[in-house]
Amino acid sequence: MKKTGGQLIVDALKANGVKRISCVPGESYLAVLDALHDSGIDTLVCRQEGGAAMMADTWGRLTGEPGICMVTRGPGATNASAGLHIARQDSIPMILFIGQVARDMREREAFQEVEYRRAFTEFAKWVGEIDDARRIPEFVTRAFAVATSGRPGPVVLTLPEDMLVDEVEAPEAQPYTPVENHPGPAQIAELGELLKTAKRPLFIIGGTRWNEEAVADFKDFAERWKLPVGCSFRRQMLFDHTSPSYAGDVGIGINPALANEIREADVLVLLGSRMSEMPSSSYTLIDIPYPQQTLVHIFPEAEELGRLYRPDLAICAAPAEFVDALKMLEAPASPAWAERTDAMHATYLKWSTPPTTGPGQVHMGPIMTWIEENVAADTIFTNGAGNYATWVHRFHRFRKYNTQSAPTSGSMGYGLPAAVAAKHLFPEREVICFAGDGCFMMHGQEFITAVRYGLPIITVLVNNGIYGTIRMHQEREYPNRVSATDLVNPDFVAYAKAFGGHGELVEKTEDFAPAFERARASGKPAIIEVRLDPEAITPTRTLSQIRDKS
Repeated sequence: MKKTGGQLIVDALKANGVKRISCVPGESYLAVLDALHDSGIDTLVCRQEGGAAMMADTWGRLTGEPGICMVTRGPGATNASAGLHIARQDSIPMILFIGQVARDMREREAFQEVEYRRAFTEFAKWVGEIDDARRIPEFVTRAFAVATSGRPGPVVLTLPEDMLVDEVEAPEAQPYTPVENHPGPAQIAELGELLKTAKRPLFIIGGTRWNEEAVADFKDFAERWKLPVGCSFRRQMLFDHTSPSYAGDVGIGINPALANEIREADVLVLLGSRMSEMPSSSYTLIDIPYPQQTLVHIFPEAEELGRLYRPDLAICAAPAEFVDALKMLEAPASPAWAERTDAMHATYLKWSTPPTTGPGQVHMGPIMTWIEENVAADTIFTNGAGNYATWVHRFHRFRKYNTQSAPTSGSMGYGLPAAVAAKHLFPEREVICFAGDGCFMMHGQEFITAVRYGLPIITVLVNNGIYGTIRMHQEREYPNRVSATDLVNPDFVAYAKAFGGHGELVEKTEDFAPAFERARASGKPAIIEVRLDPEAITPTRTLSQIRDKS
């Protein structure tokens, strides 16, 4: 039976188990929108393509299956590139479908024409264009395979408008075949010998291609071996922070004691992590290309192994398969490093205890303490980029897998669309978005998406009236020469209410708890605006201290 290209796209998505997509509609892919009408696929209509792509990234991040986003050509596609960049740097499976100009108009700089195979090469693992509707099952199956294999990442498929209305006969779409890569028994045995002879071993875990079982099994392994474990930047959900093996966050503003332990480790195991600029403290924790530590690097893509750091033992395997293989190793009866592990966890607990005071009338330390005591362990936290995020990353103790969606690429505006996507995926769980005033306004319009679909997220909007991170750097490098970092903001409480949500204003620390409870009880998407003194730029140093270098 003949079908249109639009129908074949939707058939291929359904064959690969797609249940939801995000989109901003466009006339360039009307045939796909028509096929979605009675497909059973849940379609979230967003207000800007960047937010739509970030929602797809979150679905990929929290499920391990490609998040699906659809946008129109030209401005729609370039808006979506912000989400593509996040998925690429964060190793998140995602497929972006872009409506394209008709085939007979190519190479004329037609209306909104872009050659995506040139423009988006840096943003995606593969950029393809489907010129023949009969090849749609082939292209879509390949897109799923590429997005999920090796180091996961985004794929772009462009869809010429006229191709989507062609009626053709094509093979029935079938689901892609996941590609697993397992470590060899000899490699696991060698790792076991390295660990047993070590005096100061340390694991740093990160990346993607984990699952709930692998996270639980690795925790069991680490605790049996009494090994210290750190989590790479914004991958904290991979290890229970209350475990006696947890050593802390290997990210921006790392605990100096933990940084020193990494440098002094005799066996350092990177599991799933690329150990790029942020977790490596600007490439200072591990020497390039020859580390001082005996380095074991486990990563699902061979090209990454040895690219920056020459490992003593390289294992090409996905984290889940690697962790399963660890079961063959027997833990030593009395590990030489056990007391060190206990000391590292105690240091972490002290480091992650919030301060009780600070500049101004609102103190984020007690607010974080209240949140820790009053939210469930499976609450999902999302955020974008900014100094405000330090309060989450340093002081929230993650307990469970799939409770974090935050960009390792440091992209502003991510937290709100991520919260919308997370709540849509897990409606039974509480979702809290942390955002700064600058960060929130990047994609604040997606608050209406939460309202439209009845997704009662809670946004803690930390408003200090500045682009905080940039001001911090500015005052350090160019003291008393403020330029381009002041902000003028709307009334965020009124903003929330105008969109049909719930709004609260917090101007004193003690106002936060009742405001949060009212937001939770409202059953609506909510914004809690927290007015924070700009001086409270970090948990330990004020803006004036940074300016004065004191």
